[in-house]
Amino acid sequence: MSVAIDVDPTTTAEVLEKLYALEKSHELDMEEARNIQRLMLPVGALRAGSVTIAHAFQPVTQVGGDFLDFYALPDGSIGLYLGDVCGKGLPAALYGALVVGTLRGVHKMGQSPSTVLATLNRRLTMRGIPRRYVVIQYAAFNPTNGEMQLASAGMCGPFHISREGCREIKLSGLPPGMFVDAAYATHTLQIMPGESVLFCTDGIIEAVNPSGEFFGAERLVELCAAHANVPGPELLEHLFAAVKNFADGQAQYDDMAATVFHCAGIGEDAAITTA
Repeated sequence: MSVAIDVDPTTTAEVLEKLYALEKSHELDMEEARNIQRLMLPVGALRAGSVTIAHAFQPVTQVGGDFLDFYALPDGSIGLYLGDVCGKGLPAALYGALVVGTLRGVHKMGQSPSTVLATLNRRLTMRGIPRRYVVIQYAAFNPTNGEMQLASAGMCGPFHISREGCREIKLSGLPPGMFVDAAYATHTLQIMPGESVLFCTDGIIEAVNPSGEFFGAERLVELCAAHANVPGPELLEHLFAAVKNFADGQAQYDDMAATVFHCAGIGEDAAITTA
């Protein structure tokens, strides 16, 4: 026996209208998050003296908190950072904006990478935002002696690309924003003319294929070694194409960001002058 149920068309229309308004509001929030995230990325490549830096960014459907930047400093050195905040959507984008704003207020003070991360950690933990933290790598390069100082917090790599191939520089450090007394170490890497350093977020390392297998650091090292002599933008094209082929149509759940630093020469002739 069938039972007829009367549905008030007016009520149904009101419910649909409210659902549409909620969906539209969500879309506007996501668009705002995407706009915020775009502000956390460089407009183009950097060419300063003997140094070139290229980057690539591939967002997923959901907005995450990947961010990066690079710049020439008044003392003639080059600064670079890349990171990812915990979470997705508008909250992650807003937290990322907070992190980037804090970094931009610190990095021009000429402090070591470990001190920069310690300062960032202290300022984030003072705000006490629950369930929010950031993983990040910070580097400073001196073109006159070829020394790159590195500090890392919760990220894989970076990856040093040379004539001998590619190797992962394994660094450690607690993500800023979690523990107020976290300490960070500065690692010094000697860069020779013609060498590069790749920095990337875990969206690349943890890209997954239909079998549930991760792309992994080993594949990344092999790819970089096979393309050690190509320009940075071309290396990034090879990397992102390899990840796409590996994923084989499998949906990904994290943004992918990468930066390639390349040094063509060192010494006084390679020094960077700023106005």
